[in-house]
Amino acid sequence: MNETDRLYRAESGTLSGATYDEGLRKYMLGVYNYMAMGIAATALVGLFFMTNEAALRFALNLRMIPFIGVIALGFIAPRLIFSGSAGLAHAAYWAYVALWGLLIGPVVGIYTNAGLGLDVIKAFFIATSIFASMSLFGYTTKKDLSGWGRFLFMIGIGLLVALVVNIFLASSMFSFLISCGVVVFISAVTAFQTQMIKSLYSEGASSHNQRASIFGAFALYGSFVTLFIHILNILGLARD
Repeated sequence: MNETDRLYRAESGTLSGATYDEGLRKYMLGVYNYMAMGIAATALVGLFFMTNEAALRFALNLRMIPFIGVIALGFIAPRLIFSGSAGLAHAAYWAYVALWGLLIGPVVGIYTNAGLGLDVIKAFFIATSIFASMSLFGYTTKKDLSGWGRFLFMIGIGLLVALVVNIFLASSMFSFLISCGVVVFISAVTAFQTQMIKSLYSEGASSHNQRASIFGAFALYGSFVTLFIHILNILGLARD
């Protein structure tokens, strides 16, 4: 524990419960605000691909590059967010958002141009409902979810391998089963991440630092868009 955290904890001991709750509320609001801005930016990218066929074809040709970039930043960005300046934290987060936009924006464009815009809307509201419910659970539960970490990591690696394998298999049934598994997995991850983000404040770890809010947004944004794209895949495959 560094000196800043020691001082914060010492100060926290003198704060009233109301003051602590207000500070936590503002901190979490900052997390969700950054996340919402990221989702809005991704929606704008999707709108761009819906209206620009040449850009849509170009992005589809780059599909593997954004995919690899998202995976790489998923591991690298947390270190960048906490080890550098606020500017570097912003750069890491918005680069992550941009890569996700390049990855799923074309998919949204294809669905919409094919007359399946209703599926996109359904997927968004279903993803929002699941995400909100699990995030609320993670925020309010008294159960310690930290023990889920290793288990979720192993499941995540397994699902990632299955996704890569299915790139070559191109099996619709396998894709459907993977997406169902991902939805369940990300639902659990959302609760785990929300409690972890909340604990950053409770433990005094950079709780008033903008970078902590960006990190929280980074974690939850990735979960939300992953949930959305796999629910959209489930709806599309079910329709077929």
